[in-house]
Amino acid sequence: MAGTRAHEHRPAAEGRRDGPLIVTEDMALLDDLLRLCAAAGAERPVVHHGVPPARGTWESAPLVLVGDDAAGRVRSARRRGGVVLVGRDQDDAGVWRRGVEIGADHVLVLPGDERWLVDRIADAAEGTGRPAFTVGVLGGRGGAGASTLACALAVTAARDGRRTLLVDADPLGGGLDVLLGGESAEGLRWPAFTESRGRVGGNALEESLPELHSLRVLSWDRGDTVSVAPEAVRAVLAAARRRGGVVVADLPRRVDESAGEVLAQLDLGLLVVPAELRAVAAAQRIAAAAGMLLRDLRVVVAPPGHGTSGVGGLAAGEVAQLLGLPLAGELPREKGLLAAQEKGRPPGGDARGPLARFSRRFWEQMPVAGGAA
Repeated sequence: MAGTRAHEHRPAAEGRRDGPLIVTEDMALLDDLLRLCAAAGAERPVVHHGVPPARGTWESAPLVLVGDDAAGRVRSARRRGGVVLVGRDQDDAGVWRRGVEIGADHVLVLPGDERWLVDRIADAAEGTGRPAFTVGVLGGRGGAGASTLACALAVTAARDGRRTLLVDADPLGGGLDVLLGGESAEGLRWPAFTESRGRVGGNALEESLPELHSLRVLSWDRGDTVSVAPEAVRAVLAAARRRGGVVVADLPRRVDESAGEVLAQLDLGLLVVPAELRAVAAAQRIAAAAGMLLRDLRVVVAPPGHGTSGVGGLAAGEVAQLLGLPLAGELPREKGLLAAQEKGRPPGGDARGPLARFSRRFWEQMPVAGGAA
C-alpha cells in the first residue's frame, strides 16, 4: 500500500487550521499520533503509508510526522523543513541515523517526548509564523504616563492595520479596559487565567478577550484578584507572542516574579521618565531591576509634572545620559486627554494628535512591526 492514501479525517469546524501530515503503517504509533493531534487541537491530520501521491501535499503540510517504520519509504522525498521522525523504541540508536537520512529537523521517541510534540503540532495547527513584536512600557515613577503611552501605541498600531494585543500587566493600575472606555465589554480578564499552565492557544486567547478600538485587551476586572502565578503569566504571554502582530504590555514599577515573566519575553522596553531630577533618581532603581531581565531598554522622556515645569527641568538628552539608556523619544503633552477619554476616545484615538504622531513614528522606526493583520 505504499504511496496510497490510508486515512484522511473529515474537515474540521470552520476557523480551524489543518493538522500535520502523518506517514506511518504502525497502527499503534498512529493511534498515539492521532491522540496527540487531538490534544493539540489539530482536527485535520492527513495519514499516508508513504509519500503522498498528490502533488504538493508533502511540500504544503504545516508539519510532517514520519513514523520510524516509514523512514525508508520517504528517503527519496524532496527535502523540506518541518519534518519530525517519531519512534517508539528508546533503545534503538539507529533512529538518529534514519532521521539524518530523511533530513528530519527533529527525532523524537514516545512517550518521553509527547509534551514537546503536542506543542509543535499545536503551533502548526495555529499557523504560527513570526512571533509578535513585543513592547513593554514602564513608568519611572508614579504618574509618569506609562499606561497612557501603552494605550496610544496599541491604538495606533491597530489603526494602522496591525494585529494588536494590549496586555495590562499592572494589577494595581486600575485596568486598561477602563482607560480605553471598555470596562463593561464582554470577554475574559486576567483572573480567568490564574490556573493556566503549560501551553495556551494563541488563537483561543485572542478570541476570548474583549475587542476595543480594533485591538484585543487583556486587563483586570474589578474583583479581589491582584496577582497571577508566574507560570500562568508565562503561558499567556507566550500564547500572545505566537499569534503574531504586535503585543504592547503595560508593566508595574515593582518588578516581581510575574512582571519578570513579561520582561523576559519583551523585544523592547520603554521606560517613561518625566524630565525632572527626582523622577530620574526614582527611575534609576527601576531601570536597574528591569535591565537584569530585558535585553533592550530605552527611555522615553515625558514633560515635567504639573507645578514642576521650570523647576529642576532637564533636557531629554540629559535624562537619557543620567540613566545610561538610549533615548527613544520625547513624549508630547496632549491637551484635552481626560475630556476625550470621558467621551470614549482613548489615548492615541485622535489620529492627528501628538500621541498618535509619536506612536506612528515609533512603529515606523521599529525593525519588525508585525505587519498587517
